[in-house]
Amino acid sequence: MLPAWLTDTVTSDLDRALRYTLLWGLEGVELRTVGRASDRVPFVNEEKLRRRLAEHEMPVVAVVPGLFEGPASHRATWLDDVAQLDETLGFCRRLGCPRVVVSAFEADDDAPVDMAADALRRAGTLAARRGLTLAVLNEAGMAHPTGAALARLLATVDHPAVRAAWNPAAAAQAGEDPLQGLDALAGHVELVRCTDGVLRGETWHPTPLGEGAVGWPDQLRALHTDGFAGPVSLEVNLEPPPRHGLRMATTLIAMIRAAKARK
Repeated sequence: MLPAWLTDTVTSDLDRALRYTLLWGLEGVELRTVGRASDRVPFVNEEKLRRRLAEHEMPVVAVVPGLFEGPASHRATWLDDVAQLDETLGFCRRLGCPRVVVSAFEADDDAPVDMAADALRRAGTLAARRGLTLAVLNEAGMAHPTGAALARLLATVDHPAVRAAWNPAAAAQAGEDPLQGLDALAGHVELVRCTDGVLRGETWHPTPLGEGAVGWPDQLRALHTDGFAGPVSLEVNLEPPPRHGLRMATTLIAMIRAAKARK
């Protein structure tokens, strides 16, 4: 497992983000916003980005371009997302990034799972032609928030280049046992988004990593047992972000080492 992080959860400034990555002992970056607050990948200063990444020998484990965030019933919208994906895939190839993280659509009672699957299957075909993988993220409040729901969607998509970006905290927020959600996705996880929290009533409260409802040591042990060797990408959602980022990165690295050491 490769400890990484979603950089703009602390800063969109590239140099600061890379400095934090090295200081915190992380081994890769997941990129969403780089530069100004409005600079979303792939529409960023690519020349500077490639130069800085090379200087620091820092791999980009994934990019998050903001695709498939609308309702699956809005066919024209997701067809536009499919058309835009090719630019992101070219950006990834130039950076040496192997995967694109996309959403699993807005909750929409009018959209059967086949409509979402059609969009992702088309996108997966484009990704496969470039030798890349599409990682579909389960998100709280979206159409497929749990591991079980995401597994059903991926089974309907049935494309080898379309896999899971697993967010166990989102599953816990949706009322799913995170270990059961991971079990539903066994063998299909491409990236793990790493955050924590507790549900009090109907409100989700972020906590430091390892202090919430996810049960990260068990998650990481199960991932290791399943043979997962991909990125575990930290998302920092507490204030002040730099201080909590350091603490959470240290915790994540220690938990990964413990999971690998356990026999």
